[in-house]
Amino acid sequence: MVLKPSEKDPSAALLLAEWFAEAGLPDGLLNVVNGDSEAVDALLEHPEVRAVSFVGSTPIARYVYQRGTTAGKRVQALGGAKNHMVVLPDADLDLAADAAVNAGFGSAGERCMAISVLVAVEPVADALVERIAERLAGLRTGDGRRGCDMGPLVTAAHAERVRSYVAAGVAAGAVPVVDGRNVTPDGDPDGFWLGPTLFDRVTPDMSIYTDEIFGPVLGVVRVGSYDEAVELVNASPYGNGTAIFTNDGGAARRYQHEVEVGMVGINVPIPVPMAYHSFGGWKSSLFGDLHAHGEDGVRFFTRGKVVTSRWLDPRHGGVNLGFPTQT
Repeated sequence: MVLKPSEKDPSAALLLAEWFAEAGLPDGLLNVVNGDSEAVDALLEHPEVRAVSFVGSTPIARYVYQRGTTAGKRVQALGGAKNHMVVLPDADLDLAADAAVNAGFGSAGERCMAISVLVAVEPVADALVERIAERLAGLRTGDGRRGCDMGPLVTAAHAERVRSYVAAGVAAGAVPVVDGRNVTPDGDPDGFWLGPTLFDRVTPDMSIYTDEIFGPVLGVVRVGSYDEAVELVNASPYGNGTAIFTNDGGAARRYQHEVEVGMVGINVPIPVPMAYHSFGGWKSSLFGDLHAHGEDGVRFFTRGKVVTSRWLDPRHGGVNLGFPTQT
């Protein structure tokens, strides 16, 4: 296996390889290659690379899939996401508020399974926004070694990009309930800090709704019915993950069948399945035929071989022009 981590944060992959080596993994089974797009292209073109699994933004995932398959390789390319969390009027709002904060701001929102849109089915939006804002007031942004809840963004350039989305949301008319640009971090003043940001009254035409921001920005969209919520989620070009919070089993069952998303959580804000099930979305969130993890992951990285064998009693021989069967 050749592991090419992001050039922006390769230290975890390097540490993982070191641990495997210390544990006795034979040399050559796991290889870490560092580099940027040049290294990616080299792997996509290398004749001994048979299968490529990629995780990143949708434009790059599409590029990896097209270039890799053109070179005759099997490719699974997991792209971007805009994950919605639908909250129905019968839901436990305290539970939903906790879940929205956990799923929206863990890892500073820099994970493909982050909830970035909360779809509040009226009349719960006011109460839900108030509860989320109260919880955000208690979060500490800063150095994790100091016990802080949320750390920095990955690079200065990305931090500025996320800040520009916050500014665009304000300019477009969304209500900044909590503005993370005003945070005072408990960490190095040169860090790439942005505090949790909560927008209310977001509409589907705003860039903070349409684009994957990949940062600690949660937008609340208000809708009038369950049907309107499903229509909103299904209209997204992404189909990675979604969640619904409700105490109505019938509504939950209906949602899991009607929503056009690859991974669905019911009162589970981050619907990452157990590893023996497949992981991956639909639409522009996945390019390729097989998902990661579980049986799909085994099928992707292997080639099946089928052997048909019979040990016949000679007395059962003879000419038979019919199609052969196992009987």
